[in-house]
Amino acid sequence: MRQTDLPRGRFRAAVTLPALVCVAALLAALHGCESRPSGLQLNPPTPDPRVGLEAGMFDAGEAIWNMRMLSTTPPEEPFVGSTNSDLAFTGNYAIQGNYDGIQVWDISDPANPTSVITYVCPASQSDVSVYGNLLFVSGEGRGGRLDCGDQGVPEAVSHERLRGIRIFDISDISSPQYVANVQTCRGSHTHTVLKHPGDDDNVYIYVSGSSSVRPPEELAGCSGLSPDEDPNSALFRIEVIRVPLDDPTAAAIVTSPRIFQDLVAPPRHGLSPADYREIEEARAEGAFISTRRGQDRVMPDRFVIPMLDSIVEARGGEGDPTAADSTALREYFEEQARMDAEEMAAEEEEDESPAEPRPGPTQCHDITVYPAIGLAGGACGGYGLLLDINDPANPFRLAAVADSNFSYWHSATFSNDGSKVMFTDEWGGGGAPKCRFDDPMEWGANAIFTIEDGEMIFQSYYKMPAPQTNLENCVAHNGSLIPIPGRDIMIQGWYQGGISLIDWTDPANPVEIGYHDRGPLNPERMQSAGSWSVYWYNGVIVNSEIARGLDIFELVPSEALTQNEIDAANSVVLTELNSQGQPIYEWPATFALARAYLDQLERWGGMSGRRIASAREDLDAAEAATGADRSDTLTDLARELREAGPDAADSERVRELMIAVRRLAGEE
Repeated sequence: MRQTDLPRGRFRAAVTLPALVCVAALLAALHGCESRPSGLQLNPPTPDPRVGLEAGMFDAGEAIWNMRMLSTTPPEEPFVGSTNSDLAFTGNYAIQGNYDGIQVWDISDPANPTSVITYVCPASQSDVSVYGNLLFVSGEGRGGRLDCGDQGVPEAVSHERLRGIRIFDISDISSPQYVANVQTCRGSHTHTVLKHPGDDDNVYIYVSGSSSVRPPEELAGCSGLSPDEDPNSALFRIEVIRVPLDDPTAAAIVTSPRIFQDLVAPPRHGLSPADYREIEEARAEGAFISTRRGQDRVMPDRFVIPMLDSIVEARGGEGDPTAADSTALREYFEEQARMDAEEMAAEEEEDESPAEPRPGPTQCHDITVYPAIGLAGGACGGYGLLLDINDPANPFRLAAVADSNFSYWHSATFSNDGSKVMFTDEWGGGGAPKCRFDDPMEWGANAIFTIEDGEMIFQSYYKMPAPQTNLENCVAHNGSLIPIPGRDIMIQGWYQGGISLIDWTDPANPVEIGYHDRGPLNPERMQSAGSWSVYWYNGVIVNSEIARGLDIFELVPSEALTQNEIDAANSVVLTELNSQGQPIYEWPATFALARAYLDQLERWGGMSGRRIASAREDLDAAEAATGADRSDTLTDLARELREAGPDAADSERVRELMIAVRRLAGEE
């Protein structure tokens, strides 16, 4: 283990260095390890139309660039006003989690999705995953019941409470059958399904539970003590559930890996200029301000109103609080601030020796597994982890990174060749406006790393660039790769910052190439809405809108993407998708694939214009021909490309083009 010190505000890394080879070598038929050119000459709309959009529920102002909206569908009646969460896909269906259950949509006609079933089964946050005929649903809320009832669980300790993983049989997706559950000590905030290439009998579920530890009276074996006090502590570990595919009712926790061993509390940042500005504006408007550990906070009405009511009651009064009552509450907050300052000063005076470092994260928020390369990215509160998952029941940590610019490591996405990983920072927890004009662009953003010899090497940040209002919860959230060949392009949700289409082919220079956004949900107060998660699936982009339901988009040709690149991406057909169980994208042999590489060679000057024009003519001739004539034309073109490759400015992309042409000719 070693520590690499970097300037504050950059990354601090603690990594072990196993003998990892370039993961792209495992995928040599698809990619090499070297980075690709991605400099794009873009002309986005100016001024940015996302700024200043009108508020509204279903009539908010909208802005869209380089995408086309196919449909927007409101939630079904039982889920109106309840939070929509994550998405999973199987066949022609999108399965949308909701804090009150699951919603299944038939998206075979993406312009007219239809409801298949609205299944009420509360237990926030109902993250969903599929494998074959099985559906897995996370439950963490204290009101979730084993029987899916909506009456809640009022008791502090109850054997009716569900906190863990629910398992459904969806052989008939219109009628899910609840077949099993696996209870965990901290519930399941999120989970990840891992189908290991070497195990055809089971799937594995990595459970991330971020809630408090249940009492042992409710679930035997649960302990909230530190591992030093209790080696079986439910803290500082994840849970691994093994699900036998021939008998999912036998699903059970098989290991609890302590992947956080030896990590210490990471560096943190404080408030942003936007936070200080809003505190001072609130103070000037007469808001109540409390102070804790030296930090001011605007007290929300849900705290202020009961406190004022208690002051009225204490003096034996009736009716609304008076000015004197408000003064009394302000004096209380001022006294608390004075005591807070004295407490901190006393601690400084007594603390003559350096304190032992506080421990690091006790749980992950989300884990993305990439079975094709045997790695996982763990987004674990204060750290981003690189995990070895070659033994699915016993993942272990290869590397860990922390950063004072990151507040809460939330999720991870690998590049298709596995040579890069992008982490997201959910600063503010998703319920706060963190994309204001004076919020730092490094906070609440993405961080991109290359993976080199077992280390994660920081390259750059990316944050959705359009400033949002203080009425819009906005921060980096869930997204997925789009299978554009030869490029790393991702669609990502930013809550009420909308969705952003990002090219991060060059990890040091990510760039936005498309977007969709709406105005605030509520014109008067911050109310949660926006994109919880947005994923590409079989030619469409599906967005889970927290309040407004389901959006479906498609890509359109632009200066950033050609129709050939889009057609090549849409040639990839999946049978199912869990974004946190990242699939490897492999492209069938199509003329669109070959033409996509030609378009890229032209865009970035990777081969002479004469050769590009000649190759296009040959492809057109081959597509118009049949039989031996087609094969001969393609074989001749492949030979010419092989000869031209070494002298080309982008020899690697010419090689990929040559392979695509040879596959069309039936040679590979």
